[in-house]
Amino acid sequence: MKIAIAGSGALGCGFGYHLQKGGADVTLLDNWEQHINTIKEEGLTISVNGDKDNQKMTICKPHELKEKMDVIFVFTKSMGLNAMMESIEHIIGPNTKVVCLLNGLGHLKTLEKYIDRKNIIMGTTVWTAGIDAPGHTHFNGQGPVEIQNSDPSEKEATLEIVEMLQKSGLNGVYSENVNYTTWRKACVNGTMNALCTLLDANIEEVFQTSEIDSMLTRIIKEFAIVAKHQDNVILDVDETITYLKGVAAKVGAHYPSMHQDLKNNRPTEIDYLNGEVAEASKKLGLEAPYCQQITDLIHAKETILGITTAKAK
Repeated sequence: MKIAIAGSGALGCGFGYHLQKGGADVTLLDNWEQHINTIKEEGLTISVNGDKDNQKMTICKPHELKEKMDVIFVFTKSMGLNAMMESIEHIIGPNTKVVCLLNGLGHLKTLEKYIDRKNIIMGTTVWTAGIDAPGHTHFNGQGPVEIQNSDPSEKEATLEIVEMLQKSGLNGVYSENVNYTTWRKACVNGTMNALCTLLDANIEEVFQTSEIDSMLTRIIKEFAIVAKHQDNVILDVDETITYLKGVAAKVGAHYPSMHQDLKNNRPTEIDYLNGEVAEASKKLGLEAPYCQQITDLIHAKETILGITTAKAK
């Protein structure tokens, strides 16, 4: 099976590494010249749950890959999804499946501009990753990768990808309600990512504060209201908080991707998380003051750092 990883940063490299070790024919796609050259010359150096390895991998820029792919895993930042899909249209065949594991909300609408719904597979992952240097990454976790076909008729094809993920050690699981898992993952990022970024702390430090229950409750209540109105997804606030604490305990002293982005002067995905909830609330005639405040504060930090924050959907 020919696999492309569209967006080979830390998480993309982690998935590409595992899929290749599991027997798939993997090509990493990225636009970071130094990252590409390092992997071409030295291989991908990766630490997986503390165990270091080096793997020779094929990598190139999106326009340089000419073959049609069987499966494409998308791992861009939310604001980069449009641009990536435009750059890989030539490798998408009539039966190519696109698996979207992006953080955030609203990505199905973007994907449908480029590919038939029957070929779109949505999902979530709780694996975490980071880039230590060009061509050097770390990848941590053990949780599931939950996916579901957007078209009900495509379940068999999705189950094949689940099997491939399992074979590769990525704990593939078929989801019967991907909207629920997507909103639940958005809750993870709308709390952990946002709070760690604002407080300049890792997940362990934030979740040890005496204020954590109060902060989580206020944020999750706003997510839950929009999830119910917009997608008929029911999020139990107390259960979601218990889940978040369990994830935090497993992840420990990790700085999430949003914190890493600001540290490296890159725009964040806040508009696709808390910002999406705040915007959707306004359209519903509701208010989401905590998500709006978090969004404003993150954008204020971006402005202070001179980072362009234009939202592109």
